[in-house]
Amino acid sequence: MSGNINFFMLNSRYGDLYNENNVAISGIHTHAGPGGYLQYVVYIVTSLGFVRQSFDVIVDGIEKSIVEAHNNLHPGKIYVNKGDLLDAGVNRSPSAYLNNPAEERSKYKYNVDKEMTLVKFVDDESGPVGSFNWFATHGTSMSRTNSLISGDNKGAAARFMEDWAEKNGLPKQTGVASSDDLGFLHMTSVLPRRVSTIIPEPDEITDDLMQLASSYEASGGRRLAGSNITRRIRSSQENNPKFVSAFCQSNCGDVSPNVLGTFCIDTHLPCDFNHSTCNGKNELCYGRGPGYPNEFESTRIIGNRQFLKAVDLFNSASEEIQGKIDYRHTYLDFSQLKVSVSTSTGGPQVVKTCPAAMGFAFAAGTTDGPGAFDFKQGDDKGNPFWRLVRNLLKTPGKEQVECQAPKPILLDTGEMKEPYDWAPAILPIQIIRIGQLVILCVPGEFTTMAGRRLRDAVKNVLISGSNGEFGTNIHVVLAGLTNTYSQYVTTFEEYQIQRYEGASTLYGPHTLSAYIQEFQKLATAMVENKEVPTNIQPPDMLEKQIGLLPGVMYDSTPPGVHFGDVSSDVAANSNFRKGTTVNATFYSACPRNDLLTEGTFALVEKLNGNDWIPVYDDDDWSLQFKWSRPSKFSPRSFATLEWTIPEDAASGVYRLRHSGASKPLIGSIKHFTGTSRAFAVR
Repeated sequence: MSGNINFFMLNSRYGDLYNENNVAISGIHTHAGPGGYLQYVVYIVTSLGFVRQSFDVIVDGIEKSIVEAHNNLHPGKIYVNKGDLLDAGVNRSPSAYLNNPAEERSKYKYNVDKEMTLVKFVDDESGPVGSFNWFATHGTSMSRTNSLISGDNKGAAARFMEDWAEKNGLPKQTGVASSDDLGFLHMTSVLPRRVSTIIPEPDEITDDLMQLASSYEASGGRRLAGSNITRRIRSSQENNPKFVSAFCQSNCGDVSPNVLGTFCIDTHLPCDFNHSTCNGKNELCYGRGPGYPNEFESTRIIGNRQFLKAVDLFNSASEEIQGKIDYRHTYLDFSQLKVSVSTSTGGPQVVKTCPAAMGFAFAAGTTDGPGAFDFKQGDDKGNPFWRLVRNLLKTPGKEQVECQAPKPILLDTGEMKEPYDWAPAILPIQIIRIGQLVILCVPGEFTTMAGRRLRDAVKNVLISGSNGEFGTNIHVVLAGLTNTYSQYVTTFEEYQIQRYEGASTLYGPHTLSAYIQEFQKLATAMVENKEVPTNIQPPDMLEKQIGLLPGVMYDSTPPGVHFGDVSSDVAANSNFRKGTTVNATFYSACPRNDLLTEGTFALVEKLNGNDWIPVYDDDDWSLQFKWSRPSKFSPRSFATLEWTIPEDAASGVYRLRHSGASKPLIGSIKHFTGTSRAFAVR
């Protein structure tokens, strides 16, 4: 999705204050989000084309985040810190990494980047208000069979840190953290408490408490004005400053969070090293996360490891960022860039990038999510049958085949234009400088070594050409998946192996060299205080989009049943221990009727005196909202709320609440809510 859409919206508010040159829009990257918001065909096939609702909610959310940030501008300071996190990522294509020069590999201790870089934002009056960090690991802790929307391990880590900050309150920055601050970190071995555990905890569950719970039956569904939908718990706490934490993505292209290794699901033996297959079949080879076989536990663990490292860096951050703010941005046509590279003898040679194309190994998938049929990684030949199938769509020409070699082309996406462009050609690149922090904004997923080469190349330009303005203490980070998306970028050597990442490097074997060349130009322009002209723009294809996902026709319930009524309730006179799971199922309606972006589909409420207080919502790690239909085209649907009771939840009386919106066959959308029977937690 092009950032131009957001800037068009912002121009009406702020003029040219925020624009594509000085704002970067970066994704944390998850494989568990709604699709259909990008404008190129190959990225929206699985969502049955363009989904306007997905597009609009992202655009609106980005705009709102910028507006809220603008309205909360205050004087303050920024600190930077970095350190290694060793157990949150492994290389999922080690055979390709090993094809890089041995001399280059010997410079690094690991075959993935282990360093996390964190910046800490401190308001001069209220103290710490947020942090951003960059660390390379894929958002693939959740498996391909997961059907729940999730921010994966990065989203979990951000939520954990925001909860930690709100629970503890943060002192003003005074340099290095105190021993008391660090002490909490070392004691933290469980997930942070929810912010609303402000209700005194009883010493024990008594018979009176059990009797109290039994007096609250399920409320039954009732209509509700949309304005009365319960707001998200964090956004409803207006009196508290909101701490914002971002766990940003870096050069994660070949980095998997499934750190236990790859194994065959039939034999439980390790997968083939070069091709990630099991007896020749890629679909049997899967990576295992640290919580194997529980993908939710794997997601939590990898998220928690990033969270703990971020807190460590946050608490000990003492280097203040000082210096000017600067930025450079340009658009480039990556389908035909001329690039100067060195030959094997050291002489110069001019090569070029190619129109986008995807190789056979793309269809093999990765060990985080294998493909199907007889595709395999490390395939530089292709298959005659699939070549015939490919040719029904588009037969690549001789020049394209030679340009992309040794990649055997499966989909010639850069030359496929019907019904509109299948893949991007014009891409943005951007450098943002904040003092000694330099952020390289790239529109794709760089592998470990590709990211290292780009960072080093830019750093050398900045240091050598700055007349001392940039000292050796310069922090260069790579922000992956920023401003748009164009798949992967490998080194030239990794590309030769044609694993998934090489097959997904769209613009041919010299893609990385093109990025390095053009980023060096941006860095030189920054050092010399020169502008960078932009003569091209990416196409706006919004009006061309085709969406085949059907809308919601209508919702219904059985006769005599209301939306929000309980279908399967919590058992009467129930009490649950912490760490166990309680659930209830409600008669519901399609969530697409109202996404409740400022509200919540699921709540856990706690009895406090005579009032029910919201304590957990569907953004909380402990609470899952599962929507389902009895059949694909049924107008009836159900919502199951599953709450895994945190170990630090306060004992007391609780209930589950579901809210939603139903669409009648004739008339307007109606909001509803309903609650389960109350139960005790001890």
